[in-house]
Amino acid sequence: MQKIKMECMRLLEFITFFISGFLFTYYILSSMYKDVGIDVLGNIWVNWFGVSYFLFALYTIIAGLLIKKNTIYFTQRLQSKTFWFLFVISIYTIFIPFIIGENPF
Repeated sequence: MQKIKMECMRLLEFITFFISGFLFTYYILSSMYKDVGIDVLGNIWVNWFGVSYFLFALYTIIAGLLIKKNTIYFTQRLQSKTFWFLFVISIYTIFIPFIIGENPF
């Protein structure tokens, strides 16, 4: 029963970050892109997943390093090379349109 509860919490965590990433992308990031003259067209879902993972990674870093320091759940995630690689990719998907002046996705 404990494993089912933990898996339900993880699923709720992921759904929360996908929804918040979509809202952040739609209302805030697209406005920021438009303010600097970047058209928000094409595969905006790439930016959405980048923002969602970025928010998820920030949550993991803050919770893992400051709030729940010795929890295996966060410790294993923070030690994962895949976690950090995807974090860098998410930063790339968010900030590359500002650098090149268009959304390449």
